[in-house]
Amino acid sequence: MSQKVLLNSKEVTIILHRLACQLIEKHLDFSDTVLVGIQPRGVFLAERLKQILENEYQTPEITLGYLDITFFRDDFRRTEKPLEANKTKLNFIVENKKVIFIDDVLFTGRSIRSALTAIQSFGRPSEIELLVLIDRRFSRNLPIQPDYRGRQVDAINGEKVKVSWKENEGEDGVYLITS
Repeated sequence: MSQKVLLNSKEVTIILHRLACQLIEKHLDFSDTVLVGIQPRGVFLAERLKQILENEYQTPEITLGYLDITFFRDDFRRTEKPLEANKTKLNFIVENKKVIFIDDVLFTGRSIRSALTAIQSFGRPSEIELLVLIDRRFSRNLPIQPDYRGRQVDAINGEKVKVSWKENEGEDGVYLITS
């Protein structure tokens, strides 16, 4: 198994700032916009973006929630191992809000399809956008594309893209893993 560095810590930081600036350009004060991190790995990206927006770009308090999609997935009954759900933490209604789904890697699109179903339990958003750190563009099973992408990666199906966050693994980085 080999591992290739796609993004180092400095490159991840630069991309996060670029994504934050793109969000500010589109949403200005975020008064009608909420960030929703897709559990489990999108939460790290969502928290980091919220921190950058509030602390470095002086954006007023941003509403952030976490959405668990475990039981909304179309493949959750097809596995032998028991599933472990994560927490959904949405202390707000999304009715008539602009929702930005945030996830680390966009692969087949199935997680985002699940998130579209799951969010309906919390109201009807006026619009939904998608922000991802990594877009694996040739792996899509569904017609889902990101509105904001950090980096596009052309990985074949035998390769895996792994995102490490300093909050979880001790360092920021993106790796292409080949078996």
